[in-house]
Parts: sequence; structure tokens; C-alpha cells
Amino acid sequence: MLKEAIDNVLGTAAAYSERQFPGSVTSCTVPRGRFADAAKVMKKAYALLAAEWAADETPFGGGFAVYACFRFANEYMIIRTEVPVDDPTFPSLTKKFVPAYRFERQIHSLMGLIPEGHPDLRPWIKFEDWPEDAWPLRKSFNSPKPLPYVNGKYQWIKAEGEGVYEIPVGPVHAGIIEPGHFRFQAVGEMIVNLEERLGYVHKGIEKRFESLSWQEGAKLAGRVSGDTTVAHGIAYSMAVEAMTQNRVSDRAHWLRALFLERERIANHLGDIGAICNDVAFAFMLYQTARLKEMLLRTNLDLFGHRFIMDRALPGGVTVDISETGKEAIKEELDKLSDDFERLVTVYDESASLEDRVRETGVLTPEKARSLCTVGIVARASGLNLDCRIQNPFPPYDRFEIKVPVLISGDAHARAWVRVEEVRESIRIIRFILENMPEGPIKVNLARPAPDTAGFAAVEGWRGEIIYWVQAGTRGEINRCMVRDPSSVNWLGLEQAIPGNIVPDFPLCNKSFNQSYSGHDL
Repeated sequence: MLKEAIDNVLGTAAAYSERQFPGSVTSCTVPRGRFADAAKVMKKAYALLAAEWAADETPFGGGFAVYACFRFANEYMIIRTEVPVDDPTFPSLTKKFVPAYRFERQIHSLMGLIPEGHPDLRPWIKFEDWPEDAWPLRKSFNSPKPLPYVNGKYQWIKAEGEGVYEIPVGPVHAGIIEPGHFRFQAVGEMIVNLEERLGYVHKGIEKRFESLSWQEGAKLAGRVSGDTTVAHGIAYSMAVEAMTQNRVSDRAHWLRALFLERERIANHLGDIGAICNDVAFAFMLYQTARLKEMLLRTNLDLFGHRFIMDRALPGGVTVDISETGKEAIKEELDKLSDDFERLVTVYDESASLEDRVRETGVLTPEKARSLCTVGIVARASGLNLDCRIQNPFPPYDRFEIKVPVLISGDAHARAWVRVEEVRESIRIIRFILENMPEGPIKVNLARPAPDTAGFAAVEGWRGEIIYWVQAGTRGEINRCMVRDPSSVNWLGLEQAIPGNIVPDFPLCNKSFNQSYSGHDL
């Protein structure tokens, strides 16, 4: 449908690529002056902006390129425009899609391309004490050379008026969470504005991909966000497999799904307990932590790593499961399910807990859609989005998945989506164990052809994870774009906070629980 919409408006101005894989993902190049027109077409087609990024394509004899990926149901479409080196500008998409606001700030900061018409070009990810002309994602950037210090200052948004005061929180927080700065303006206890400042754990991950082999890239992908190592590893591997047109065995796919669902359960258990702990209901924290630890120990026993890190790679997986291992997981799930259901009853019947989580941190369905949120955040605000349904790989294409969708958009809804997903993941794992096909767990990977690109979208426990990889002139990694769910869902937290009281921010923040590391690439 998206391709038809583009053809109806742009006609022959859209040149389609045959070097983007898989073939189900349409990719076209449009003139720079029509880039915003194409976005307008996507908006009218009710598509979401899934990602926007830039690539340095000077090794191919050209300049730069800006890409925007749009999604509607199970259809993905990538629209590309070329940007010359001597005029590094492109039309901003911020008037059509809110997430472009930060995507384009990041493009400007790290690639040095200027989105014309963008309302706010303060640095994003790149800090103000870096030189303005330091663009790390350009091929000309000398990454081993230390950058000179510049005495810059970040201009925060201000709210003014009688009784308005400001509360800076972070970037260093109590506990072990990663750094991020939250700047509140409040009147009394009521928050009137929240502005986030992220980037404190920027590690140069996308740049680092360019110096690695395709197999080494899988290890780096697994470390983009440590609590989502399985989903990131699978998404990277599937993008590489798409561009090389390698077919992975069914058993490898099923093992990946097993790892993915175990990662989902473990993180949801941790989050449910942490949400309760933020309203002083510590009993749930200790009990869900006990159940999570049980899963992690089984992972270590069966797969050699508590978080199943480095077990998915291009071509398949590195570890199999025996019949004895299957029985161990079944016994574990029986214990987990019984204890979990008792805890859900405790959660559901606690009046003081309900008083804190209901109608707190509301993200309305309208805002959730305009922000193009994904995963838990989207489903708690009425959006039925799940790659396991709209973009499945085996075994997700073999059975129906019951995706919980609520419309209240509050902290309770985000917690309850997690509850229902734990139940569903237990059911999915049992199905996988009973029906897993025989076969090899890994195939040899073909070398990517020069100037080809691969795309993959995988439903991690936070939501949709997107990888786009591009091979260079010698078949090496020219660009690896990573879009963690947090890249769009952090915007949702910012919009859900005004109108809440200051003491409820930790609860709201935990109910979103977005990744700093996955965002600060």
C-alpha cells in the first residue's frame, strides 16, 4: 500500500532499488526536493516513522544519503535521498513526524548534515564540548585522535511564570542505573514540563561497526543494550542474512525464539517488581527478583550465559538444547507460572498499589501514535504493534499470538501489559519445546555483495528493534544503523509527565523503563 501511495504522487521520480534485502522491504530514492513530499504521502497513508538516519556514501563515488523508514502494519518502506558533499542539506520531516525531531538532531550532530526547517538543532548525543565540525560518522573522521575541548553550553528549555521553579535530576542517579539528565519545571508539586538530556553513555557503537567483520558485528550488537542482548543479536543477524540471502534452518529460528521469549520473561519480571518497589511495595520486588533469578540460572546451565549473550549470530545460533534441557525448562515454567499467578493476585488486590499506578503517567493513544511509540509503551496506549505478528519469523508464523492491548496508557497499563506478556511467553515457550524441528543450528554465511543493504525488525522485550546494514565497495561494513525502541519511547516519557506530581516521576520512569545505552549509540 505504501509503494502504491508513493507511485500515485511521485511517479517516475521514485527510483526503486534492487539491492535492498529482503525483497519484502521496498526501497526507493527520491530527489532531495521531494523528500518531505514523500513523507507527506506516508503521513496520509497512516504510516509511522520507524527510523531516520544518514550514511556516508563517498566511498561509492557519491556524497551522503538520508534514509527514512516508514511502517504500516506488516509493510516497511525505506525512502532515500542523496545529499551532495558541497551542500549537505536536506528537507526536515519534523512537520510531518514528531520522532524526526530527535532523529534529525542526531544526524546533524554525528554526520554534519543540516535538516532545513528543523526547529531545534541543539546537539543530540554529541555533547556541546565537542568541536562543531567533529562529525564522527563521516568517513573522514579520525576516530583514534582525541578531540580538543570546546567550552560549550547547552541551552535548556525554560518555563517562566509566578511560582515556577526548576528541578535538575541526574545525570548521575542513586543506584546502578545509567546516567541521564531530567530537567523539570514545576509549580508546587505539579510538573509543567520535562526535558530529557541523554547521550551520557554514547560509546560510538555505530562507528565501531565499520571496523569489524560481519561475524564480529554480532558481538557488538549483543552489547548495544545488555538487557536486550538476544533481541539485538537476532536483529543484526537477520539483517546480514537478508543481504546475503542466506536461509537459516528452522531449528535455529526456533532456538532464537526460545531465547527471545526467555529474555522477555526475565525483563518483565524485573520491571513488574521494580514498578511496585517505586511505590514502596517491596514484597513484589523481592518475589519477582527470585523468579527472575531462577530463569537466569537455568539460562546459565543450559546455554552457558545468564543473559544468553553471543548465542545468536549470522547463520544461526551457537548452542542447541537437549531433551534433558527441554524437560528442565518445562519444570521451571511450572514453578514459575504457579508462583507468578499468586503474585499477580497480590498485585491486583492491593488497594494502595492501585491508587498509585492508575491514572499516573498517562500517555494517550493519540500522543502514542503521533510519537510513533512501539512495544510495551504502544500497546499500553492502544496501539496493536508487535513484530511477532506483523513481521514474524518461524515459529511465530505457525501460531496465533495474543498481544495485550490496553487504552488507559497509565503506569498500571504498562505494568499489566508486562503481566499478560509473561503469561503469553510461557505459553509460547511450551509450544516451542513441544514442536521444535530437527536440523542444523548453523549454516555457513556467504560474503555480502558490495553496495547491498539488509534490513530486519525484531520484537524485543521493550518493542521493535530495527537494524539496517550496508556493505561497502569491498563487501565490508560501510554502515550499520541501530534503532532501539528507546529512540522513540523516550519521547513518550517526556510527554506523559506534565500534570503529574514530582514524587510520581520515578514510578512513571520505571513503568517506561527505556534503555540509556540502546539510545546513546
